[in-house]
Amino acid sequence: MEFLLILVALVLAFGNGANDNFKGFATVWGSDTLSYRKALLLATVATLAGSLLSVFLAGSLVEQFSGKGLLPALIVSTPHFIWSVGIGAALTVMIATRAGLPISTTHALIGGLVGAGLAASPGELQLGKLWNTFFAPLLFSPAVAALLSFAAYRLLRLRAVQNDCACVMAPESTVVPAQGVAMFRIAMPRLVIAEDAACNGAAHPAARFSITRILDRLHIFSAGLICFARGVNDTPKLTALLIAAHLLDGGMPVTLIAVAMGVGGLMFARRVAETMSRRVTRLDHTQGVAANLITATLVLGASHLGLPVSTTHVSVGSIAGVGASADALNWGTLRNVLLSWVATLPMAAGIAWIALKIL
Repeated sequence: MEFLLILVALVLAFGNGANDNFKGFATVWGSDTLSYRKALLLATVATLAGSLLSVFLAGSLVEQFSGKGLLPALIVSTPHFIWSVGIGAALTVMIATRAGLPISTTHALIGGLVGAGLAASPGELQLGKLWNTFFAPLLFSPAVAALLSFAAYRLLRLRAVQNDCACVMAPESTVVPAQGVAMFRIAMPRLVIAEDAACNGAAHPAARFSITRILDRLHIFSAGLICFARGVNDTPKLTALLIAAHLLDGGMPVTLIAVAMGVGGLMFARRVAETMSRRVTRLDHTQGVAANLITATLVLGASHLGLPVSTTHVSVGSIAGVGASADALNWGTLRNVLLSWVATLPMAAGIAWIALKIL
């Protein structure tokens, strides 16, 4: 049984990586800033870094997803309960990944907890904690992300697209006669933002920068920040299965989960990546930066506060908000994604309920 518990936890982490690892870099690949291979490699490295540091940054999430407070400790610590939660979440995530649908592992885990809880002891399931701790953050976070990203892109697009050159013009010194004494007046350096042609005609600028290149680098950095934040936010939830069963202690659970997530992303991220990067909407680097910065900020903030938000929900909300602001949103694809979110919890709950009854 111990081997099966570890196996289920690793399968769930594998599926989580396949469904979630690439989501931070969805806008990077969608805007053709990086190739798929380069984006996937950077996404995996950033996710592993977040996973390994999650023990310091998001330890409170481990206790929440062990089921404590939701059900009596005697129930949530039994191997059958933990196995049922894991198998319900794992099968749901793997099915969605196969279909190319970006669902929330967080949502699947909650469904597993609910389903196994109803099967084990329906009268002791704490519905009040279920709403306050789990459902409220999951429901409101994508809406908040969409609204903030909608506003952020409106602010960023105030820059004229054709103005791609930023030049720092050296100060010019002039001699000003004053009562027979020569005085030097030194002007301050000037920042000129204009088209490339205007910068080409400038006389020896002290420094010159490409705004597009700066935005591309900021875009990649913000994508890495999302993957890092996802690793921080998701790893404790998956580690909780191993810790609740008292199978592993110390840093070993986190290391195993991190490796499984990385391998899953490298092997099976492509289908979900295509949905996130090319079907919901196609973003340029300005739009991608706006969506990514909002996503990373919300997920990292939620992890620090111990709120179990879904990186998937926040990321899709941010991308949809920017796409709506730019009038480039594919509403049909977004509808399918939202329907998959609605189905995630009852599907995971149903599988977990059946698993526990069979056991």
